Amino acid sequence: MNTSIFSLLGNPNCGKTAVFNLLTGLDQKVSNYPGITVEKKAASVKINSNLVTFEDYPGSYSLQPQSLDEKIVHDMVFSWMCGTKEKPNGIIYVADVTNLRRNLYFCSQLLMLDIPVILLLNMSDLAKPETIVDVHKLKKNLGVYDIIEFSASKSTGLDTLKESITNIISNDKDSVNHKTPTVSKENKKLLTPIIEVLDNNFPFSDTYNQNLSLSILSSNNYYKNLHCPDFVKAQILEAKNTILEKIDKSMHSSLETLEPDLRYGFVDESLEKSDYKDAKKVESLTTSEKIDNVLTHAFFGPLIYIGILYFIFQSIFTYAGVPMDFIDGTVSNFGNKVYDIMPEGMLRDLVVDGIIAGVGGIVIFLPQIILLMFFMIILEDTGYMTRITFLMDKFMRKVGLHGKSILPIMSGYACAIPGIISTRTIDSWKERLVTILILPLISCAARLPVYVLMIGAFIPQIYIFDFIGLQGLVMVIMYFLGTITAFILAKVFSSVLSERSNPTFIMELPPYRMPIAKSVFKQLVNRGKLFLINAGKIIMAISIVIWFLVSFPRVNGEYSSIHDSYAGKIGHVVEPVIKPLGFDWKIGIGLITSFAAREVVVSTLATIYNVEDEGDEMVNLKQAMADDVDPETGNKVFTPLVAISLMVFYVYAAQCMATFAVVRTETNTWKWPIFMIVYMTALAYIMSFIVFNGGKMLGFY
Repeated sequence: MNTSIFSLLGNPNCGKTAVFNLLTGLDQKVSNYPGITVEKKAASVKINSNLVTFEDYPGSYSLQPQSLDEKIVHDMVFSWMCGTKEKPNGIIYVADVTNLRRNLYFCSQLLMLDIPVILLLNMSDLAKPETIVDVHKLKKNLGVYDIIEFSASKSTGLDTLKESITNIISNDKDSVNHKTPTVSKENKKLLTPIIEVLDNNFPFSDTYNQNLSLSILSSNNYYKNLHCPDFVKAQILEAKNTILEKIDKSMHSSLETLEPDLRYGFVDESLEKSDYKDAKKVESLTTSEKIDNVLTHAFFGPLIYIGILYFIFQSIFTYAGVPMDFIDGTVSNFGNKVYDIMPEGMLRDLVVDGIIAGVGGIVIFLPQIILLMFFMIILEDTGYMTRITFLMDKFMRKVGLHGKSILPIMSGYACAIPGIISTRTIDSWKERLVTILILPLISCAARLPVYVLMIGAFIPQIYIFDFIGLQGLVMVIMYFLGTITAFILAKVFSSVLSERSNPTFIMELPPYRMPIAKSVFKQLVNRGKLFLINAGKIIMAISIVIWFLVSFPRVNGEYSSIHDSYAGKIGHVVEPVIKPLGFDWKIGIGLITSFAAREVVVSTLATIYNVEDEGDEMVNLKQAMADDVDPETGNKVFTPLVAISLMVFYVYAAQCMATFAVVRTETNTWKWPIFMIVYMTALAYIMSFIVFNGGKMLGFY
């Protein structure tokens, strides 16, 4: 069976991935802000007995790439036209109907490709009554294969889309009758030198040649994006310089607007002929605009944002308690039953004290992680996350970052890895690199088990002013501490790095939307599974290793004292280094193992305390830590000050090798990952040292 290919293209935040998921049944991440799809995703399904491969490309505003994700789209389109890549059978262009004019700019560029285009007017259910367009007239004026009023959230128009896809597969491409912006005779004459070079080196149509020449002339460096030999690029540059020499220098600046003027003129004319009325021209405010008057207010907006963050972190302690107690009890009972069932011996000790204690020590925090993810998904899907970027834009520019940097940074609260990947949307290499360098300082979900364990065990649940919970407040402080430090270092790194750039930030604020319950649930399930599977594999492996290290060597067939074990010896070696931070040898082992992943420190401590206990019952980790006493000094090993010092250490620590592997991939060198490990480890040590010793001086030890 032959496979047909359909490519999904459109502006960022238009709903392409949602359409892709509807067509394929996959559950790709869907968020209500740009920069999510940063590479092509593909899946094959049967549509009315036809095998169809759907390709979901990153969001792009035009074929003049300003970022890495836009370059992916440009390079693929250029390959289609050069014949080095097979053209798709059709293009499904997803347009946000609530901002149709802006969305049709990119569409006008795709109309010159001689590929059938299906125009999806997505979010039709959200369009204001005042936003009217005659679909039949618009189809005629654009010459697209089909126009479908669509709603990805309600699956409206899906059957019509599948029917249109089937028709394209069945019919010849002779049905393509696209209308394209017409280059004036004067401009065509002006473009002649570039057109001639393209004619001599590429198998392009006249229409594509003219439009490509216009892009080359309108942009200073666009020709560098073309995949062709250097001598061809040299010929293009020479032809462009020939044109520039012929015209007055005062006209050079106006060349930048040649293509935008031509395309927006075409779009405006097509919409006018289609009886389009832009909702933005209607005097009455939309619901989203009314909400934005409050949430994006210069004074109240940031205060509301801080209040939302506090509510989220306080909720983590308030609402996750019951399921955490249930999981804790279940794991403990399971471990005790396994202990009773299995025969006495090394295998039983490994399973109970090593695997169950280690893995159970981290699984207990799953409700809090899921709760944090839930709130992040709600912020994303409602559109509020985009408003946060708007609020932070001016501040971001003051610290030397791009406005788009806030998107990866916000993503970093969940996990640094997708945040680092999404920096591809930042067009300036310097600003992208700075964002990558500071992103691991943002407290991710992997730090949450450490914070929750320490706060739950050593920070009392008391209320300030009868409504501010101390535990939630400490949590907020930990998150803000990493974030503020990240911004300070961004300013430092931006000043040190030599590349000069003028950050620009363009972002459309989408309308507020109700999250789709099914989508939220699927995202929670997927993220929970990723945590359990990815973290679980690492934690299980390390738990086995830790159990071995704390249980051996054996003396006369019996387990030696944990102090004399391999782990004890390693811990006592590193203890002098970490003693100034308030940490003992047990924490030292946790610091070493957690280089694989931060949350491993919790499972490591759980394994150590269970082996040390030598009892028939699994120990409660919080209680074991609270009761632990240094045999030499008689002092508590863990105190509130030690707990805070450890949390501060993990705010800054470089304990996540997967993150640095991604940084190596994104920067194409080990220089920056190594630099990050060194500076973050040093920063963690210094800050923890200051907190612990400063606290002692103030009498808190």
